[in-house]
Amino acid sequence: MDRAGAGTVAQAGLGQQESGKPVSLLARAPSSVLLPDGTAATGRYEGRIARLDWGGLAAADRRPFWWRTLRHKRWQYLGIGSQHLFVGLAIVDLGWGCTAFAYLFERGSRTLLADWSQDGIKGWSGAVSDAPVTGSRVHFRGPGARLSWQHDARSDSLHVHVAVPGLALEATVSLSDAPPLLLAIGPIGEAGDGLAHATQKTSALPVQGWAQAGGQRFDLANAVASLDSSHGLLAHCTAWQWACAHRPGLGFNLQAGYFGAHENALWLDGQLIPLGAARFDFDAADPLAPWRVRTDDGLLDLDFQPEGARGEQRNLGLVASRYVQPVGTFSGYVRASDGAAPRPVHDLLGVTEDHSSRW
Repeated sequence: MDRAGAGTVAQAGLGQQESGKPVSLLARAPSSVLLPDGTAATGRYEGRIARLDWGGLAAADRRPFWWRTLRHKRWQYLGIGSQHLFVGLAIVDLGWGCTAFAYLFERGSRTLLADWSQDGIKGWSGAVSDAPVTGSRVHFRGPGARLSWQHDARSDSLHVHVAVPGLALEATVSLSDAPPLLLAIGPIGEAGDGLAHATQKTSALPVQGWAQAGGQRFDLANAVASLDSSHGLLAHCTAWQWACAHRPGLGFNLQAGYFGAHENALWLDGQLIPLGAARFDFDAADPLAPWRVRTDDGLLDLDFQPEGARGEQRNLGLVASRYVQPVGTFSGYVRASDGAAPRPVHDLLGVTEDHSSRW
């Protein structure tokens, strides 16, 4: 098996079909995250999957119901970036509860104009659907707060609504002409009691709408969005570093930690390219210092300059989290394939993340 997993088509250099459409380097997304024998359909794939559902995982059947409930984590994260701002939205089903956050970082002043988070009761306060993209519905409601997005099949778009203390947002995120979607499926790589994980991710998606925070109103017409929809049976203690950045024709997703290299990918000129294992060089005690991110296959090497960050720390004994998500720009180079000429990257807006959870 090569570094990209069972779902990867051998890379023999980039090419174009006669129609002008890029040749796919990844197999098409399967209909299920599970193989007929109840094992995970491990690999990286291109395209949408209808559901992320671990209900038939053979290894999970050997665990008690309470374990499956506590270890099953679902979340959707939506990032929206432009010349003027970055918005981060997330709704998380923890298995035993739910939580959500929303923030707006204003790039001109390098300040968080809005930073909201809230915990709630699973099912009543919030929910994340098994449908990751098509047919997806996620919502959170709490005292003075409403946060949701859902897929509209007629327009193939997400309708996003945010009304939380300090931030209001109404937006439509189009999926109709989206770059190829990434689907990654695989086992949990770190020691512990986790079993498997799956994630569906997009690159730059057009946005229409507005956001309002700190007495300012922002037009989102020139913004792009990226969606991360993830479901897993994860270990009680889970940690990762993550980086994600997108603009039309260029984007990437990298993770180092519990999911190994399964979700590492580059979007370049309409093509989805699997990447090798990622390395994050940064100062955990000073996350606003420069970072360096690179992959062991030599296809990506970028420096990250933070402009600001959103972070949160909690310690409730059995449950704890430490999280920081700097916002900034990446510069360096990417390559379409081994031996290809480097493609310069300048001022690509995105985020990094250092996260550890006891959940």
